[in-house]
Amino acid sequence: MTGEEMGVLYDKFSGTVYRVALSYCRNVQDAEDVMQDVFLKRFSLSRSFPDDMQEKAWLIRMTVNRCKNLLKAIRRRNAVPLEDAASLCVTEEESGIWEAVAALPVKYRLVIRLYYGEGYSVKEIAAMLRRSETAVQTQLYRARELLRDILGEEVTP
Repeated sequence: MTGEEMGVLYDKFSGTVYRVALSYCRNVQDAEDVMQDVFLKRFSLSRSFPDDMQEKAWLIRMTVNRCKNLLKAIRRRNAVPLEDAASLCVTEEESGIWEAVAALPVKYRLVIRLYYGEGYSVKEIAAMLRRSETAVQTQLYRARELLRDILGEEVTP
């Protein structure tokens, strides 16, 4: 892979990888470390993908795996609250929604991010996370219920 190809790949998918890592880790520094590790692994991989969607799915799967390994390695289950949430949001309403999503357990936070933030279907999320479609639908339902309880209203993240 040439330097130019690496740059194009990074520009195309870095935002997604970072947001997934940030959703999972809830810490800016850990998310940046994970993003760096994922792209270094991808750049060293000689494999090519048939299309962008498969490559994006692979990057998300690697990001999730790397986040799990990171959290396991440092022996923590609850990450430090995201100190920079406000800087990632455009409006106060988005900031409040992000804080509510960040308060969710990891399994709910991740499906919300992939479904609403990245636009994946339930079927695609199930394949990426190696869960059944029913499990993903249930997690989305429960996450929405938790968000409704936290925010006190019906919202779409």
